[in-house]
Amino acid sequence: MKLTNISFPLMLLIRVTQGVFALLVLILSGFVAHWYNSSTSLNSPAQINYLIFTAIWSFLSLASIQLLPRFLPRTPKSYLTLPFDAATAVFSFAGFVALAVFLQGLLFCRGAPCHAAQADVAFAAFSFATWAASTALTALEMVRARRGGKAMEGGRMAGTGAVPMSMGTKEAAA
Repeated sequence: MKLTNISFPLMLLIRVTQGVFALLVLILSGFVAHWYNSSTSLNSPAQINYLIFTAIWSFLSLASIQLLPRFLPRTPKSYLTLPFDAATAVFSFAGFVALAVFLQGLLFCRGAPCHAAQADVAFAAFSFATWAASTALTALEMVRARRGGKAMEGGRMAGTGAVPMSMGTKEAAA
């Protein structure tokens, strides 16, 4: 069963959720960075700047995941998407853990920038969870495709037009 072609569009739902979380992380990180740069004599923390990078990387990954299969149609989609999924999951994990540790070490934390940074940690953690889920689903799809030889699409071997031997003639004709 190919996870991207099932009747319930699970991967589409995950990709949209990843985009929403990336947008939220970008907005919250940008707000905190702006507050640091305009209201204090300090530069914004590296952890906040890293989450801005992570959000932008997420958008670039989503664009690459959607566009690369169109430019490389002979390469299986899971081989193109797995590196982006895994790298973005690692980046998101590192970003939310780094900001959580930074906030834990502050002597005081109050006001809108602090609450925005705490929400930023939460949404970055949710973002990590969605990227980890898509990494696991893509890897599972890749393992299933390798185990079966090629991915099954509609009862036929993907891209060949061949019918598997386990199908009868009535099933193959349908």
